[in-house]
Amino acid sequence: MKSIHTIIVFIAFFCLFLEAATIAESVRRRTADGGLPKPLEHRAPPRRLAQTKEMAKKDDLPKYFNEPDHESVPHYSAHYDIRYYKGIQDYSDRRDTQLHMMRAYLTFFHENHLESWLAHGTLLGWWWNGKTLPWDWDIDTQVSEPTLNYLSQHHNHTTYIYLSHHNIKRTYLLDINPASTDRERGNGDNIIDARWIDTRNGLFIDITALSETHPDDLPGVWACKNNHRYNTTDLYPMRETIFEGVVAKVPYAYDHILTEEYEAKALVLTEWEDHHWNPILKSWLPIPIPPPKSAKKASHPGGIPKKSTPKQKKAAEIWRDNFSWITD
Repeated sequence: MKSIHTIIVFIAFFCLFLEAATIAESVRRRTADGGLPKPLEHRAPPRRLAQTKEMAKKDDLPKYFNEPDHESVPHYSAHYDIRYYKGIQDYSDRRDTQLHMMRAYLTFFHENHLESWLAHGTLLGWWWNGKTLPWDWDIDTQVSEPTLNYLSQHHNHTTYIYLSHHNIKRTYLLDINPASTDRERGNGDNIIDARWIDTRNGLFIDITALSETHPDDLPGVWACKNNHRYNTTDLYPMRETIFEGVVAKVPYAYDHILTEEYEAKALVLTEWEDHHWNPILKSWLPIPIPPPKSAKKASHPGGIPKKSTPKQKKAAEIWRDNFSWITD
């Protein structure tokens, strides 16, 4: 009897083992064939992307994203996608474009439960007042390599229709660089992995992915193709915040990242690129006259007196009359 009982138990466990193996194989096949996806942090690049990666290395793809060559204003024209470029935007139009473009981008990632965070000068703008720096033509965000792979597989070359609370309607294109699967810098022509482009005028958000490119030699070190490097503890856990009025994410050690990239002076200088920081409005104001001399002699942090001077109050009035749309 004991022998028969042992055989029955063995057969039962063997059947359970076969059933578990069958389920595991079914899940594996469904995932590989585009069924239920793996969690983003563990997703392997789809086969289509792996093939593209080999092709990119083999054919040495030319520069994918191209900008207009405008000799009179080369710096500004470099921030437009040539496919939608219609001319340089003035200050107000550019700021309006950047405001809604950023809101649309962050909303898209939030609605699709995808992770992206502010980077470089855009992160610095958040540090000051939760907005883009008004003189900054670059808007930069970052994603993880698995997220970039997911975007390429499911959202590449799709358009996003955006409608603001004030019924402002815009259309944006998400375009993934075919060379993004090659995680080496190469000749530098394809360091931008993706772009979120305003199809009205060609202004865009640069998206770069971070990859653990040398896990054996440098475990926990993440890099983009432009040689910016971060430790895992610099990035995670991400902090949820508000940027341009919508939910956004910033790296955990944002202060360390900013001082490493821009030095500590970027967090205290109150005059830059023909703009002056107004502590009352908590905004960078474009003013045609230099700040009063008393501002330079003040002992208040940042070189701004605790009480505003008449000229500063006048500057604030000018800002409210001409640039208050930035906070709409």
